[in-house]
Amino acid sequence: MLKSAEEIMEILDAYDLTGSYRDAAELASCSHHTVKSYVDARAAGGQELDRPARRAQLIDDYLDKVEEWVDRSKGKIRADRVHAKLVWLGYAGSERTTRRAVADAKVAYRAGHRRVHRPWITEPGMWLQYDYGDGPRVDGVKTVLFVAWLAWSRFRVVLPLRDKTLPSVFAALDVTFRRLGGVPTYVLTDNEKTVTVEHIAGIAVRNPQLVDFARHYAVVVHTCVPADPATKGGTEAAVRIAKADLVPTDVNLRDDYDTFAELEAACVEFCELVNTRQHRVTRRPPVDMLAEERLRLHPVAATAFTVAFGVTRRVPDNTPMVSFEYGQYSVPHPLCGQTVWVRVYGRGSDEQVVITHIGPDGPVEVARHGRATPGSPKIDQEHFPPAPEGAVGRTPKPKTTAEADFLALGEGARLWLVEAAASGTTKMRVKMAAAVDLARLFNPAEVDWALGHAAVHGRFAEADLASILDHHHSRPHTEHQQASEDRSLTQGTRSWAGYGQPEEVSS
Repeated sequence: MLKSAEEIMEILDAYDLTGSYRDAAELASCSHHTVKSYVDARAAGGQELDRPARRAQLIDDYLDKVEEWVDRSKGKIRADRVHAKLVWLGYAGSERTTRRAVADAKVAYRAGHRRVHRPWITEPGMWLQYDYGDGPRVDGVKTVLFVAWLAWSRFRVVLPLRDKTLPSVFAALDVTFRRLGGVPTYVLTDNEKTVTVEHIAGIAVRNPQLVDFARHYAVVVHTCVPADPATKGGTEAAVRIAKADLVPTDVNLRDDYDTFAELEAACVEFCELVNTRQHRVTRRPPVDMLAEERLRLHPVAATAFTVAFGVTRRVPDNTPMVSFEYGQYSVPHPLCGQTVWVRVYGRGSDEQVVITHIGPDGPVEVARHGRATPGSPKIDQEHFPPAPEGAVGRTPKPKTTAEADFLALGEGARLWLVEAAASGTTKMRVKMAAAVDLARLFNPAEVDWALGHAAVHGRFAEADLASILDHHHSRPHTEHQQASEDRSLTQGTRSWAGYGQPEEVSS
């Protein structure tokens, strides 16, 4: 049995004290052969005493070949392929031994070819990174989380998007700049088609529209090396944290979002949380550091970059509808009298019309509709204020004392007034005064009940209300019979007991 390091030290100390294997074994309570093995191992040097000596294995003669294959494959060859090749060379050992040898060879290879990352020490106002994450589904449609990360202050901005097209990305960046209070010198992102059209000889060819956008905001856009997320690990971590908190899962117990506005509110709440608490690296809240970094940011352009948002349309002063390519589309009613931008997204049956408005906080998508046809506008009822009270659904509002006394009887009186007026009842004021007089003689609740029944059954004649009250009072109020556990209302069969029996003759 292998001894612990403490036991080995006791054995060696006993030997140094006595100079005899047997005496040391007696003091350390072990075999004298064990004492000799540890003394010899110490004398040989270079071997760890608390580990067993390595024994010769069948694979030892093939280790040079294993290392060669690992080196040729740059550490990617699988152990099962190595074992198959060794079997062809005459190796008779187990696959388990091969796997251990391949694992050791890979560790040695990576030790000599390990990529070393230099710590990235940024300057204030220099770098902004952004990336995307899969957002939750809203109304059955998948959303996108736009996550921006200011490198020096670690300030984060998370915005929900409906897609990753150029207009949506430009709008998100404009909102991010305005929320930060300035524009950094560089923006770093992935090689999306919205940024990089293609690579030629390892050089990224920029999207022309992105170049115009960068010129408008006086910022330089860089892209990271393909398949190398380590160059922008800050946003990678920010995306991971945002998804863990905002996307409903069994872990965070967050409910599904009913509307896109709920998702936007959740993103704002998340940003306030992460930006006001102490950061793990800087030991300071990012919002405090942003106040210092904002002095190094250059101002945001007064007007947003609107080229990618489509064509302009002015919303009429009294109708929140805009016309676009022979169709009409609704927008939120607070935008009446303002200018919006309209563009088309998608093709075929999935084609949509996107409407954007630029406010103090930057571009915001305010409406998204399917394609409308001439004469059939696309309307979202939430874009309009509550409809004014008209003939349908009008509620009685008393204007005189007599009307107030009548309506004070209850809902039955209100229903009678509405139905009687709709049926063209004559002398309504006289009948209403009579109902008030009956309420002084009878229980007002019973009069209100009688008015409700009269309205339901269309009885608006002069004596109908008194007739309903008389019938209600003359009807006997008996308790209803109810079956119990020991009594049933079902008709019994006792009367059938004598069926077929001979009749008794009386003497």
